[in-house]
Amino acid sequence: MPRAAVETVRFTRVFHGRADQVRQVRHEISRFLDGHPARDAAVLAIAELASNAVLHSDSKGQFFTVRAEIFPGYVRLAVEDLGGAWTLKPPDDRMHGLGLVAALAAAWHVDGNDLGRVVWARLELAR
Repeated sequence: MPRAAVETVRFTRVFHGRADQVRQVRHEISRFLDGHPARDAAVLAIAELASNAVLHSDSKGQFFTVRAEIFPGYVRLAVEDLGGAWTLKPPDDRMHGLGLVAALAAAWHVDGNDLGRVVWARLELAR
């Protein structure tokens, strides 16, 4: 018997590249994941990714795109920015930035280059 396709619930929105928009990103992802067990971790992770887009990419003053998808067993988050010069800094003794995302996510990665970048994270549900 063929298996039915799994329905994926998606959120996509473009935000202005301003620091005040990070609060709006948190609000919208919280609302999108209302009642979902990964909501709190997802809100923390997406706030870090959105902050990085606004503070450390050419999206500052322009725009960035936020995506969230709900799959059975996990949530995938992504922030797409306009690229720019960027260097991954080594971790230090403080939990912040991509270190926080790495601690929350089962997997994460940075794709792209100076012309455009997508940073994504996969948050799995505890079993």
